[in-house]
Amino acid sequence: MRLALLAANVNPKIVSERLGHSTIVLTLDTYSHVPPTMQRAAADQLEAMLFG
Repeated sequence: MRLALLAANVNPKIVSERLGHSTIVLTLDTYSHVPPTMQRAAADQLEAMLFG
């Protein structure tokens, strides 16, 4: 669920607070491994921004 929230573009600070983590660093260090689908989506977004 945690990664699903991050994958759904929920703000990491909100995810961190929902999980009761004391810092956003803990959340991101624990759950921010990036699956290939998220890498591809980010590359597609960057391409659209740069080249329309």
